[in-house]
Amino acid sequence: MFTKEYWDQNYSDPSSMDCIGNAKQHCAYMKSFFELELIDISSVIDFGFGYGHLFQKVLKTFIPYKAWGIEPSSFAFNKARARKLKPVESTKLKLLNEDLMTWCSRKDSPILRFDLGLCTSVLQYIPSSDLDVILECMSKRVKYLYLTVPTDKELDLQIENLNFFDNYALRRSRRFYKKMLSRYFTNVSNRIWESKFYFNEETTLISDLLYRS
Repeated sequence: MFTKEYWDQNYSDPSSMDCIGNAKQHCAYMKSFFELELIDISSVIDFGFGYGHLFQKVLKTFIPYKAWGIEPSSFAFNKARARKLKPVESTKLKLLNEDLMTWCSRKDSPILRFDLGLCTSVLQYIPSSDLDVILECMSKRVKYLYLTVPTDKELDLQIENLNFFDNYALRRSRRFYKKMLSRYFTNVSNRIWESKFYFNEETTLISDLLYRS
């Protein structure tokens, strides 16, 4: 899985794909949200950066002091590593050619904690048996998660409207993902989830508390 064949089949026209062709717009949205909420994003991790398009633009947008990228596919990893991912030398960038379960098995430490995690078009490839472990680990290591994942209905629409069939994606309902995610995260905006592990009611504005209730 995730060999050159996968990338040739699923990413034959990258510029037309979500989080690639419109990566700039995704970054503008994230930037606006976190600025409005007065949330500082100084560290970023990308859980499956692929060719690195969104990751690169996020680093340019936030200029974090620390950035990590995880990518299990050696083919995509080498392609992305050849790009100039970080816009400034001050960003401490680390790229890991490993899967999420391997990353989650690393001994927990402050160096593995980040303000923002990117997880775009990744969860549909993770077996259900691993998903709960991975989401719990993410919630303990990232304060905010920027998430996109196609549901079974969205995968059907890709076939119907785009004539695109992803042979590798697991078909799950919106209800399934919402139930799994809500154990560890609170949905605070479109695509943005806040970790329940880091949420502190005492330092949160009353308007935000009412929103969560």
